[in-house]
Amino acid sequence: MAGTFEVYKDAAGKYRFRLKATNGQVIAASQGYESKDSCLGGIASVQKNAPEAKIVDVES
Repeated sequence: MAGTFEVYKDAAGKYRFRLKATNGQVIAASQGYESKDSCLGGIASVQKNAPEAKIVDVES
């Protein structure tokens, strides 16, 4: 079973999304978006690009 994207409005009135694992844990959270459509576009971008995303270790 896949995770779930939740779309919500924050206290400042911006749209955000969070990705929750099947156990309910939040595993990713977005920036704030001015419109719901932009927020949904952010989700679409994550869905499209995440399988291709590189892992970069930035520890010093």
